[in-house]
Amino acid sequence: MAAITLIEAVNMAISHEMGVDQEVVVFGEDVGINGGVFRATDGLQKKYGKERVIDTPLAEAMIAGVAIGMAAQGMKPIAEIQFMGFIFPAADHIISHCARMRNRTRGRLTLPLVIRAPFGGGIHAPENHSESTEAIFAHIPGLKVVIPSNPSRAYGLMLAAIRDPDPVIFLEPKRVYRIEKHEIEDNGEDYPLGMCFVDREGTDITLISWGAMLHETKQAAEKLAEMGINAEVIDVATVNPLDIDTILESVEKTGRVCIVQEAPKAGALGSEIAAEIAEKSLLSLLAPIGRVSGYDTVIPYYRLEKQYMPKVEHIIDEVKRLVEYK
Repeated sequence: MAAITLIEAVNMAISHEMGVDQEVVVFGEDVGINGGVFRATDGLQKKYGKERVIDTPLAEAMIAGVAIGMAAQGMKPIAEIQFMGFIFPAADHIISHCARMRNRTRGRLTLPLVIRAPFGGGIHAPENHSESTEAIFAHIPGLKVVIPSNPSRAYGLMLAAIRDPDPVIFLEPKRVYRIEKHEIEDNGEDYPLGMCFVDREGTDITLISWGAMLHETKQAAEKLAEMGINAEVIDVATVNPLDIDTILESVEKTGRVCIVQEAPKAGALGSEIAAEIAEKSLLSLLAPIGRVSGYDTVIPYYRLEKQYMPKVEHIIDEVKRLVEYK
């Protein structure tokens, strides 16, 4: 059983499905000969041929449009947008057509497609390469939005995304592409979409996060334990549809909650989670809902990037404030 990184787990899952389903195809900018800018598709063109792993022009709108056409005719395309910051030329296709096709055709057509995109900051990338705009697509009915946080979940969730009959936006937190390795058997076992994972049981406070920030959240939980604060950690994993039941069950147990996200605070996914908790579990709360996030500004270039990113210390300070609240 191989110990592999998150990016290698993405590659393994795609390769597995290409091996068992001839309708699965991969395309995007530099995905073939170069294997992708982060090597997510490394070796796939050599293994499955140029007709199934296709290099495209720099044309995101075309990539999304072709994916929709393929999926409507029974294929299972996996389209890569090289960075999430480049996805907006494709947004018209994704929002106006991809998300609506099942409803528009009254179920006659479904779109079993995956649109992959590396996202988030922390790697000293230039402008338009570091945004965390998952809330934009999580707001769109008809789209599933998935964000893995570690290699095992990347493998299982990618398999589920490819097999899903409806479109999935699969956002890969590039800061943690190679931060850890898991031993993963290439057995084709997927993880269910639309389900949170409880990474750590706790009784004093619920910490909720997803993607790369889950790593800082878990580190904070370990340090909090040394202070006598027992934190429960939840990995949202699928941000749309949101598994609010798992979150509410945890909040009702702990009575306190802190939501950790890399995205700017205003209008973000954390705001929706906070609203759901306030609406459905207000009487369980022993303190206000806490949020740790990026700033409401464009993510800066590399010299100031570390100042933008939420840190373990920020999480600990917010948790201490909530636990001490009277």
